[in-house]
Amino acid sequence: MKLNKMLLLVGIFVAAIALSACAGPAGPQGPEGPAGSAGPAGPAGSAPSATDLTCTACHNDTGTIAAKREGWEASAHGDGTAYAEEYGNKSCVFCHAGRSFSAAIAAGTNFSNQEAAATEPSRQDCYTCHKIHTTYTADDWARTTTSAVSLVTSKATFDGGEGNLCANCHQARRYMANFADKTDPTKYATTGRFNTHYSVQADTLMGLVDVGAALGVEGKPAAHYSMVEDTCVGCHMGGETANHTFAPQVATCVKCHADAESFDVNGFRTAFEEKVKTLEAALLAKGLIEEGAEGMAAVAGNTLDAKTAGALFTYFLVEEDGSMGVHNPNYFTALVDAAIAALK
Repeated sequence: MKLNKMLLLVGIFVAAIALSACAGPAGPQGPEGPAGSAGPAGPAGSAPSATDLTCTACHNDTGTIAAKREGWEASAHGDGTAYAEEYGNKSCVFCHAGRSFSAAIAAGTNFSNQEAAATEPSRQDCYTCHKIHTTYTADDWARTTTSAVSLVTSKATFDGGEGNLCANCHQARRYMANFADKTDPTKYATTGRFNTHYSVQADTLMGLVDVGAALGVEGKPAAHYSMVEDTCVGCHMGGETANHTFAPQVATCVKCHADAESFDVNGFRTAFEEKVKTLEAALLAKGLIEEGAEGMAAVAGNTLDAKTAGALFTYFLVEEDGSMGVHNPNYFTALVDAAIAALK
């Protein structure tokens, strides 16, 4: 009996081997079966606390952002005027549109070789001057650039610390030499815009504008350039107070001018304004300026000798600089005195 069972098992084993050896290729995969039931839910996660978010370095319950924004919106940079005027002009957007400025700085270009406007033009805003939302920490208040600036017209280098950011736009686009008569370079042909263009402060702080040569005045850097830490930022933002209206404060001036009670330090502005009025009267008497839509304008079409042209250019230089001589008192005083003398 045992022998018979053994023979039966051997037979079954041999048959199985034979059948497997004769098996054909595997058939196609069958349809996917129904999904299994969901597993048990994991433990509930904990919500991050405010201290875990680096955003709170800036976005917190203080007035840090609100104070900067409100000051900025009250400033000439933030009210949108400059943006609305020229954002569509590719030769102007470097200074007039915030996104274009940022793109150009990142590309290492300036207003003289700006190739195109940004695809998303905007007024100057926080991103124009600061590295906002780069690290999501207080480091985002860092300037987009503080590199020394090679001034386009003078070719000189402006190196004024944090104020270097400002100098990228606040510099002359043209000098008196740009108006030299093509047939006689000793003469100058006037236009309705016989000036440096707006915002020439970097050049005046350094005493660079070429009108000095025409009037026999040597230009030198002002104390506001060589002695004020961070130049433009040091005076117009008040240091740590970060005044985003950019309007200078007497409280900042007294750090150097201890007895100052106004911007008329030692009566300088009062005396200088009188000199400018004298210059204006002389230019009007000679028919070189006339009332325009934005104040006085040069009479276009005149061809002037160097000294007369220098007197006219000086008058508009004072206006374009906007400080009534304060940015470089010695240089401006010498220029206006020489301009008055040239017209006698």
